[in-house]
Parts: sequence; structure tokens; C-alpha cells
Amino acid sequence: MHYVECFGCGEVESGLHIQSTVGEQQRVFSQFKVTEAHQGAPGLAHGGLLACAFDEALGAAVGNLLHRPAVTGKLETDFLRPVPVGSTLFIATIVDGVAGRKIYASAEGRLDGEDGPLALRARGLFVQVGVEHFTKHGHPDALEKLRRSHEGDWDINP
Repeated sequence: MHYVECFGCGEVESGLHIQSTVGEQQRVFSQFKVTEAHQGAPGLAHGGLLACAFDEALGAAVGNLLHRPAVTGKLETDFLRPVPVGSTLFIATIVDGVAGRKIYASAEGRLDGEDGPLALRARGLFVQVGVEHFTKHGHPDALEKLRRSHEGDWDINP
């Protein structure tokens, strides 16, 4: 978790509660349990919410592998099969390359296991930003909350 109030990985009650870990071969693995609160069509995950989950997983790879603050510039999601409520989406993400401030990442999501059926693919373009991006555009108290939550164990730009 990079921020307790993050909708994707934080402790927000209605959030996604995505858990990400850095694995072998410079891959980040994320898991997302689809609940009834995540429905679009009856019994199936909402497509926009799945795109949100991939945005979080791709961003987690950029943050954890490159240690650079970055924001989403473009997100492309391919929906290959429905994702039922009650399933767990296993997302494997890699950073494909860096060109100046642009960071490219891609991911695959599989149902109910790392070797389960392929359900989604996504590609993202992230743009490296400075801390001033968040202080200028975000809520005035948010960065202070972030700093306090990681006091002593985290540096936004190591």
C-alpha cells in the first residue's frame, strides 16, 4: 500500500484493496477479489472498475520497480472474458521501457490463479512527475497525511 486513502490499494471501505508484491524477473504481482460491490452487469465485475484495478496494478509496478513518482497518462484495457463476482483476479505486471519522463508498462489478468484463464490485458503510459504535481493539484492535507503515514520508513523520491 502506498497510501492508506488510495481507492485501489488503501483501506478505503468501498475500495479495491489490491495487494501487490514484487516478484522475480522484475515483475509485480497483484491480487484483486471481486465482490458484489464491484458489479456492473448482474454477477459480473464492472468494466470501468476492472480498468481501475489495472491502473492500480500498473502504477504499483512503476512505483515499486522504478521508485519514481508518476501518474497515468494513458490506459488501454482489453477485456477478453467476463470476470464473475467472487473470483480473484491475478495480475502480473512488467515495466516495458522508459523514454525520458515516459514509462511504459503492461499487465495480464488471470482468473482464480496465476495460471488461470486469461481475462484481461492492459497497457499503460505513465509520466514521471515531481512532488509539486501533488501539492499543486491535490487536496492540501493529502500529502501531509501521506508523509505522516510513512514517517521514517518511506521517501517519495529516493
